[in-house]
Amino acid sequence: MPVSDPISDMLTRIRNAVMAGHSTVSMPSSKMKLAIARILKEEGFIDSFEEAELENKTHRVLRMRMKYVGVRRERRPVISGLQRISRPGCRVYVGKRDIPWVQSGIGIAIVSTPKGVMTGARARNLGVGGEVLCEVW
Repeated sequence: MPVSDPISDMLTRIRNAVMAGHSTVSMPSSKMKLAIARILKEEGFIDSFEEAELENKTHRVLRMRMKYVGVRRERRPVISGLQRISRPGCRVYVGKRDIPWVQSGIGIAIVSTPKGVMTGARARNLGVGGEVLCEVW
């Protein structure tokens, strides 16, 4: 079934997996989702990710391994919140000075810029603005 907002679907799958305590989550793959997964890995929000091809070779799947801290009953997810900012019905573009700070610097904003998909802090350092895709904390 086609999804009207694939990035929102990705964030919802991650949110549901973390709330249920799952170790991995799978979803259809795309270049944008791979870029977001790469940022989440670099910032330490997930353990790892990989792109795999299904047996029938119809499409590729992105598998992400969730990251938790603590042991057994005290185990807590590293990701405590995800929020989609720019949606297909309401795009949110910001300049380099207006890139949001997430949870007073604890979280990250993921921004799609002319120089690629990157964190808000990196976009601020490079002096570029763009579309704010989501916030993760």
